[in-house]
Amino acid sequence: MAHLGTACPALALALALVAVALAEVRAQGAAFEEPDYYSQELWRRGRYYGHPEPEPEPELFSPSLHEDLRVEEQEQQEPHQQGPRTPKKAIKPKKAPKREKLVAEPPPPGKNSNRKGRRSKNLEKAASDDHGVPVAHEDVRESCPPLGLETLKITDFQLHASTSKRYGLGAHRGRLNIQAGINENDFYDGAWCAGRNDLHQWIEVDARRLTKFTGVITQGRNSLWLSDWVTSYKVMVSNDSHTWVTVKNGSGDMIFEGNSEKEIPVLNELPVPMVARYIRINPRSWFDNGSICMRMEILGCPLPDPNNYYHRRNEMTTTDDLDFKHHNYKEMRQLMKVVNEMCPNITRIYNIGKSHQGLKLYAVEISDHPGEHEVGEPEFHYIAGAHGNEVLGRELLLLLLQFLCQEYLAQNARIVRLVEETRIHILPSLNPDGYEKAYEGGSELGGWSLGRWTHDGIDINNNFPDLNTLLWEAEDQQNAPRKVPNHYIAIPEWFLSENATVATETRAVIAWMEKIPFVLGGNLQGGELVVAYPYDMVRSLWKTQEHTPTPDDHVFRWLAYSYASTHRLMTDARRRVCHTEDFQKEEGTVNGASWHTVAGSLNDFSYLHTNCFELSIYVGCDKYPHESELPEEWENNRESLIVFMEQVHRGIKGIVRDLQGKGISNAVISVEGVNHDIRTASDGDYWRLLNPGEYVVTAKAEGFITSTKNCMVGYDMGATRCDFTLTKTNLARIREIMETFGKQPVSLPSRRLKLRGRKRRQRG
Repeated sequence: MAHLGTACPALALALALVAVALAEVRAQGAAFEEPDYYSQELWRRGRYYGHPEPEPEPELFSPSLHEDLRVEEQEQQEPHQQGPRTPKKAIKPKKAPKREKLVAEPPPPGKNSNRKGRRSKNLEKAASDDHGVPVAHEDVRESCPPLGLETLKITDFQLHASTSKRYGLGAHRGRLNIQAGINENDFYDGAWCAGRNDLHQWIEVDARRLTKFTGVITQGRNSLWLSDWVTSYKVMVSNDSHTWVTVKNGSGDMIFEGNSEKEIPVLNELPVPMVARYIRINPRSWFDNGSICMRMEILGCPLPDPNNYYHRRNEMTTTDDLDFKHHNYKEMRQLMKVVNEMCPNITRIYNIGKSHQGLKLYAVEISDHPGEHEVGEPEFHYIAGAHGNEVLGRELLLLLLQFLCQEYLAQNARIVRLVEETRIHILPSLNPDGYEKAYEGGSELGGWSLGRWTHDGIDINNNFPDLNTLLWEAEDQQNAPRKVPNHYIAIPEWFLSENATVATETRAVIAWMEKIPFVLGGNLQGGELVVAYPYDMVRSLWKTQEHTPTPDDHVFRWLAYSYASTHRLMTDARRRVCHTEDFQKEEGTVNGASWHTVAGSLNDFSYLHTNCFELSIYVGCDKYPHESELPEEWENNRESLIVFMEQVHRGIKGIVRDLQGKGISNAVISVEGVNHDIRTASDGDYWRLLNPGEYVVTAKAEGFITSTKNCMVGYDMGATRCDFTLTKTNLARIREIMETFGKQPVSLPSRRLKLRGRKRRQRG
C-alpha cells in the first residue's frame, strides 16, 4: 500500500506533464492533419458536390518574380496613404525600378508591384502573443498574393459557411468578382448569402497548410435586382477549425470596415500577419435593407512545407526565362524595344493609330522579312486589351513576343519554321486608356469593370458595323436582285461619318485590317475560359441566345478546338465553371450567338468585311490575375498560342495570274458548297482556310474567263497549293487593244447617224 501511495502522485504528475506538453503544442500553432482528412472531407460533403475527389490546388505563389524594365521616363509615386483602418478601394502602382537587363534577380515571392503595403498605426497593440496562433513580426509592408478564390485555386471543398440561403448562394459562390446567372434563383447566384441575418454567421477558408494571412478583400452580392453587402466584420484564425482566435485591436476585437456598395472591392490589411491554416470572416453589420451576402478574396503567403507531397506535386513551374510582371504603357513600350534589339532581323515595331487619350497603339511584327508582305506568305494577328481591364491577354502576348524571339535565336526548329513561313502581327493593348485605369486599381481592387471601356465610354469589342443584318436581309429577299455579296460587305455610310459613335481605336483597327490581308486572327479576352467563334449575333429577332453558324462553321469549330484542346484547363471536365456557364459539352468552345448575342462584334465584322477568320479566346476566369500567377497562366496558354498560329497554314493557297504571269488582285475564290467567298491580295495570292477533304474551287475576276479545278486538302500541316491562270474575255481583249492604240470602241448607233448624214449631203 505504501508503494501504491507513492506511485499515485508520480502517475498524476506524469499525466499533468503530458497534458501541458499537448497544450504547448497547440499553442505553438502546430497543424495536425489526419491521414485520411481528404477522404473524410469528401464523405462529409459528398452530397453537395458531384466530383469524385477534391481538385488539388497548385502552389499559391510563384517562386520568383522578375525585376522591372528600364523606362524612358520616371513615373511619379503616389504618397503613402495613412490611416490603417480605412479600407482601400483603389491603389496606385509602385514606381518601377530602373535596370539594365531584361531579366534580373527576382524580388521576394508574393510581392505585388501593383499594390502598396500599409502599416497600421497600432501594430504593436493590435495583437498579443498569448492567443495560441503565431504572429509574424517581420515588416508587414510586404504584401502576400491572393490565395486563389477568384482564380479557382481554392476549391469548393475548401470553402465552408455557417448557413446559406440555398445551394446557389452557398460558400462556394463567395468568390471575388464571381458573376450571377441570368436567373438569380438558380445554381449560379452572385455571392455567399447566410441563411439567417444574425451575428453568428461566418464563412471560412481552409488553406490546407500553414499560411501567413495578411489581408481580406470583400465585395457585395452581384445582382441586378437586390442590394446585399456586409458593412463590417471580424476576422478569426485557427489551426484546427475548432479553437478560433479573433484578430485584436489592442485589448478588444478588431472590427473591419466593409463595403458601402456591392461591386467595388474593399481591402483591409490585418494589423499584424497571422499564421494559421483556417481563416474565418464573421459579419457584424450589413446593409439595412439587405441580407448578409459577400464575395471575398484572402491574401496570404503559404509557408514552405517540403515534406507534404500533396502540395509539392501540384507546384507549377516554368523553365522559360521571361519577364513575368504586369507592364504599364511605358514598360510595355520599353519591353517591345528590348525584344526588337534582341531580334532586329525578325521584328519591327509600328503603331496602327492612337487612342482617345493620344497613346499610340503599338504592334510588333515578327517575320523573316519584317516590313513587307511576301507573296504566298499568310498574315496572322493576335489582339488583346480591347477591354482594358482584361489584362491577362495583354501579358500573354508580351510573353509570347519574348518567347518567339528567344526560341528563334536558340534555333528552335518549330519556331524558326513558323517565323519564316508566317507574317505575325501582335497588338498587345488595343485599349491602353482603359488599361491605365485598371492598372491604378491593381490586380485585386479593380472590380469587374474598371477600365473595361475606352476613355469615352465605348466597348470596342462591340463597336464595329453590323454587317450581319445587311447580309441576312439580302438573303431573305430571294426574288429581288441581290445587292449584298456574301463577303467583303461594304461598311455603311452612316458608320463612316464623323458624328457616328465610333471609338478612335475602332477606326484604327478597321484601317489596319483593310490594309493587311489577314487570314486568321485571335482576340484575347478574359473573365471566362472558352474559345468563342462566329457568328456572335443571333439571326432570329427577339432572341438573346440561338446557335447561329457561319457557312464555314466546321472550320471555325476546328480552329476553336485547336486552341481549347491544347490548353491545360479548357477541356478538363473536372474543372469548376468560372461563373455560370459550363462549356464542356462542346469541349471548351462555344458559338458566340448561342452564348449571348452581340451586334457589331469584331469576329463578325472580320469575317464579313475581310478575308480574316477571327475568334475570341477567353484565357482565364480572372481578368486581372496577380502577377505571381503569370508563370502558371503562361504554361496554361503557351502551347495553345503557338498551335493556333500554325492553323493559318491549313487549307489551300495559291496565286491567280493572267497569261503573262502577272498576279490578278481582287479575284474571287469560291468553294462549291460554301456560301462565303474570299478575294486575292494585291499580288494575286490568296489563302482559304479549309478542313481536310476534296473541294471544287473556282477563281473568277472581272474581264477574265472563270476557271475551276479540284483541290485536295490533306491532314498534314501545310496548305495545299492551288494556282489559277485566267484568260481574258474577248471583250476585255478588244478594250485592251483599243486602249493600246489610243482609240475608243466604236458606238454603232452614232456611226449609223453619221452615215445617214453623209448620204444626204451627197444627194444634195
